[in-house]
Amino acid sequence: MASTNDNKDGLKMIEELTTNAQQIQEQVLQQILETNGGTEYLSRFINGQTDKQCFKTKVPIVTYEDVKPYIDRIANGETSNILVTEPVVEFYTSTGTSGGLPKLIPVTAQVYNQRVLYFLLSNCLMNKQLGDLDKPGKRMQVLFAKPETETAGGFKARTVLTSLLKDSWFITNVSKLCTSPIETLFCSDNNQSMFCQLLSGLIQRDEVVSVGSTFATVVLRAIKFLEDHYEELCSNIKTGRLSDWITDSGCRNAVSLILKPNPELSDSIRNICSCESWEGILKKLWPKAEYIRGITTGSMSQYVETLEFYGGGLPLVSSIYMCSEAICGLNLEPLAKPSDVSYTFLPNMAYFEFLPVNKDGATMSEQIQSEPVDLVNVRLGQYYELLVTTFAGLYRYKVGDILKVTGFHNNAPQFQFVETQNVILSVESDKTSESDLLKAVTEAKTLLDPLGFILRWYTSYVDTSSIPGHYVIFWELMTKEGDDNTKELDPMIMEECCYKMEESLGFIYKMYRKENAIAALEIRVVKQASFEALMDYYVTQGASVSQYKGPACIKSKDALKILDSRVIARFSSPRKPKLL
Repeated sequence: MASTNDNKDGLKMIEELTTNAQQIQEQVLQQILETNGGTEYLSRFINGQTDKQCFKTKVPIVTYEDVKPYIDRIANGETSNILVTEPVVEFYTSTGTSGGLPKLIPVTAQVYNQRVLYFLLSNCLMNKQLGDLDKPGKRMQVLFAKPETETAGGFKARTVLTSLLKDSWFITNVSKLCTSPIETLFCSDNNQSMFCQLLSGLIQRDEVVSVGSTFATVVLRAIKFLEDHYEELCSNIKTGRLSDWITDSGCRNAVSLILKPNPELSDSIRNICSCESWEGILKKLWPKAEYIRGITTGSMSQYVETLEFYGGGLPLVSSIYMCSEAICGLNLEPLAKPSDVSYTFLPNMAYFEFLPVNKDGATMSEQIQSEPVDLVNVRLGQYYELLVTTFAGLYRYKVGDILKVTGFHNNAPQFQFVETQNVILSVESDKTSESDLLKAVTEAKTLLDPLGFILRWYTSYVDTSSIPGHYVIFWELMTKEGDDNTKELDPMIMEECCYKMEESLGFIYKMYRKENAIAALEIRVVKQASFEALMDYYVTQGASVSQYKGPACIKSKDALKILDSRVIARFSSPRKPKLL
């Protein structure tokens, strides 16, 4: 827990960083180039030069695929200065897009130091906003460590969260900060882990000052799990005996230390959970909680309304903006409404550039003439794609995030996270692009070709009306004779179409399906002329008939109602796709 002086120092540092943003950015780039200019990668372009103009003129803008061969060499054990001079200590695994395996992002000791500072500054802002410095209490944080892997060169490869959870400081302090015993976070069985974390949070409900997780989706999954298991949880609390199906020894031993017979607490929780409506359930179960913590911006914004329903007026806090590639910014107003959240970039964490994009989301290929601008030169109201140059070996790297400038704090810009470039569907941390969806649909419809059916149109959306959410694909079919004989559709074949689509999606999607974080993909068949009605709607909204291109994903509630009102059959994937 930070002291009052630490808190003042942290807030002062934020003011100094944002005031001197341009100078600090110049220093960061200079330090990176002087340290890593002699690496195999950079020397190809700058040949020992370390000035900014040379860097901007000669070092190319790249994607992960461009630098993957260099990263793979490090991961496989090569020790020469390939991308970075400082030793790589591990790799973060990034979700990337659904079209492939997780990316490997190099991590150095300096990244750890930045991480410590970043979270200290974030805590200072929370203390300022909530006045909870040194206030007793615990966080009911539902967190899950992912199994780590090892590269051919012997490096650990794991998610940012898993790396954070394995940090020695966190392990030492978790019992004082959180309700969940550390052993429950590392349980390999997600159901056992969730049960024990919720049980621990309920047992300590009078100590809980906040609830949350990494993302809004995880909080909602916890609520759904609680809804399905509250009777059993209450029974455990009443008897002081952990359910037999919890077989993980770490979970059993850790929870047994705090689980004692408490019929009064059990009855109280059961009475709350057995109410007809679960509106405000989080506030009822944890009455001392002051906020719900978890990312609710970007693709997570689709869950805000549901989370507010369960929250009972608790503010939703999205406090940080970081990715596997770089630490970026902080929300200086943590209690702001999700729709108003902006992140102030910290100029000491990386060298940032911003590639202008049109408000309609034009891609880089459509804007060849656009040049990246520096952090302090972005323009209010403009949209940009983020580029990062880091101390750990990424140079002018396209993260893929689209941001909008909403203001400035001193001289540092504030950004609203808009979306991930080219991603149209996302339930969790899965990222499905328009081309991913097209590939999946193309694979699936081959099952209908021998039966004489033609897929006339398709579109998609993420259904979050139930937990967990799932992909919905609307299909308008016809026979080769032009008839609307969809009554002849074989349910088994249509279910296989759903499964075929899931099999065609990428590793990240399938991983979350395996963990029940994403529900089965659904195909909804609509009657003929449904997509003509959809086009008519968009034309009334200003679209040009001559230039109309049917959306690959529907965002409009009114447009969605048009298709849903014309659904004549629904089919879901009958089983989970194989991971590999």
